[in-house]
Amino acid sequence: MPIADAVADWPHLYRAGSSTAPVLLMLHGTGGNEVDIAGLAASLDADATVLAPRGRVTEGGMLRWFRRLSEGVFDVDDVVRRAGELAAFVHWARIQYELGDRPVIAVGFSNGANIALATALLHPEALRRVVAFSGMFPLTGREVTADLAGTQALLLNGRSDPMAPLASVTVLAAALSAAGADVEQHVREGGHGVAQADVAAAQAWLAAQPLVVA
Repeated sequence: MPIADAVADWPHLYRAGSSTAPVLLMLHGTGGNEVDIAGLAASLDADATVLAPRGRVTEGGMLRWFRRLSEGVFDVDDVVRRAGELAAFVHWARIQYELGDRPVIAVGFSNGANIALATALLHPEALRRVVAFSGMFPLTGREVTADLAGTQALLLNGRSDPMAPLASVTVLAAALSAAGADVEQHVREGGHGVAQADVAAAQAWLAAQPLVVA
């Protein structure tokens, strides 16, 4: 089935907000769902429109965005495929919900952050802004060739996170910057998760974003 046909049946949550606020593409982590992650949106921008699709890969009964070979080892071919599908979903949603040129900002946690980052790295025409909670470099072994001028990414990580090690986050930040992206990085004490300091940093970053597509 062509991607364009498949995305129309993609389970997702949509909640309209103010037309003067951004659209937050909320992407859950492993074992979460679209309802869980949508709750974070209100903490970030109460006026935002919320678009929260459901990961369509399962592992041990848990929802995910792409396959992995083992803990921390991604099936990169599947990452690339699923990033293309998410880019197509964003394009479909712009038309379906008449979003026009409003900015769509991906906000992902863990596995959701990784698919957001992969989509921004591979399909910047679909996603130019990403807030990544506990994310890491999702394209091990692949060269980033896209021109990411105009792309903005906020990376929020714990210093002792075994699931998103800082070595991978360093590779991620370097790859984004080398391709022309504007990267802001915050490293806090602690491990995997969304801390209050992360939320505060995301609130400030989102508030500074222009309400037009670059």
